[in-house]
This record gives sequence, structure tokens and C-alpha cells, in this order.
Amino acid sequence: MIKQAIIPLAGLGTRLLPLTSVFAKELLPINGKPGIEYILDECVQAGIKEIIFIISDKKKMIKDYFYNDRFYKKIIKKKKDKRILEEYRKILKYKKMIKFVYQNKPLGTGDAVLKTKRFIKDKFFLMLLPDDLIIKKNCSKSMMAIHKKHNSSVMASMIVNKKDVSRWGIYKLSKKISKNDFIIKDVVEKPSIKNSPSNRAVIGRYILPRKIFSKLLKLKPGKGGEIHITDAIQSLIKEKEKFIAHNFLGKYLDCGSMNGYIKSSLEISKLWNYAW
Repeated sequence: MIKQAIIPLAGLGTRLLPLTSVFAKELLPINGKPGIEYILDECVQAGIKEIIFIISDKKKMIKDYFYNDRFYKKIIKKKKDKRILEEYRKILKYKKMIKFVYQNKPLGTGDAVLKTKRFIKDKFFLMLLPDDLIIKKNCSKSMMAIHKKHNSSVMASMIVNKKDVSRWGIYKLSKKISKNDFIIKDVVEKPSIKNSPSNRAVIGRYILPRKIFSKLLKLKPGKGGEIHITDAIQSLIKEKEKFIAHNFLGKYLDCGSMNGYIKSSLEISKLWNYAW
């Protein structure tokens, strides 16, 4: 069973400027709830016991959000508001699960993953990218079931528009193993439209093997001068490590751009209103 998850949070959030000039994008509210809490809820519901946040000094407010005990105790004593007490208890629950590591230079997702090496204990771990929300069905839980069945790495995937392939890690299929699951033959980071092996994209959920750290240690910077997790995955695939692409059944929301953030808020608001 996979018990640990890592969440890279050190990115600058430039697509959400000017909001992110003063505020961590992961704390921006989506229908009244910080975006990061949707990711945390997904982890908890999937059975994750420990979560490692990769932050930077500039994103320290994320840590402060979970360690503002003095403020809550003071206001709870004064207000005696049941809602505030429930929110504080929820934050305390999260805080017990979270560890923090720092990535102060923006050297890519691969470098961020490498910062967690000393904390990862088991053969496999989960990674979630906070810009990618998947609602209506717990993607991480589905991926963990596939991992358990095949004892292999798993990545969430979906078909994207061909003109958008340069935004994603794009993979080529080897063979189909079920209706929604495929063996990956190759994966490449943000290819051009001309050089893209397909229009099948890796979305921000990964079950990765601990051995990926040895590959990340040897990687040289790739596109944009960054260390890409995709390059380390490709290196493992070449050594016959099995990676499964899982076409998830939930609804994907991109919260990393201003337009996507607004659409995500509206979409989740519809779900919440329907539930009530």
C-alpha cells in the first residue's frame, strides 16, 4: 500500500499574476476553499498517511497557513464560533500529516522530487501537481488500485488537443491492458506539434518508484534549464521499468491559469450547489 505523497509547491505561479505577486496560488480560494485542500482531501480519501510539501522561502505562507495556532486559539476563545472551530480541527488534522522541504531555486519538477529523497521510505510513492484538480472521482485512489494489481508505476493521462501538446509530457503507447489502462512505450517532455509521439498527455498524478531518485541525481538540465521528471521516467522505461497510463474517469480542471482558475471555481460551485 502506498502511504506517502509529495506535492511540489515551489513554483512561482506566473500564469496567475497579479494575484500571485503577494499570495501563494495554492491558497487561492476555489468556491470558498483553498485549492490545496482539494488535493489534500484526495490524498486522505486515497489512504495516504504522510504528505511532503516542497515549498520555497517565497511560499512560506503555505506553512504558516497550517501553523497559525495562536491566531485560531485566540479567536475561538473570543468568538466561540462552531464553524471556526471545525476549520481549525481540519487544519490540525492536515498538519499532523505534512512535512516540509525547500526548493529555493526553480529548477523543475524533477529537482523538486529529488528534495524529498531522504523522506521516502517505501518502493513507491504518489506525486500530485496542485494545478491539476480532478473532481467527481478520486484519481489517486483509482491509480493505487491499478498499482496494487500490476505492482508498477502509474500515471494519470488524457487525450489533449494536438495544438496543445507542447504544454504536457506526451507518451506513446506500447499495448492496451484494459479499457482505460495502457503500457507506456516512450514519454517526452513538452514536444513540438511536429515531433509529438501522440496527443496523449500525462496529467498531474504519478505513482513513482523510489529508484527514480538515482536517475534524477544523474540528470542534466533539459528544456528551459530545468530537471524534468519526464526525462527520469523515460530513462526508467528504457530499462524496462513498467509505467501504466491510466485514463482517469473524473473531470479535469486546470487551476494554473487565470482562465482555468475562474472556470474551476464555477465548475466546483455547480457541484456544491447540486449536492445541497
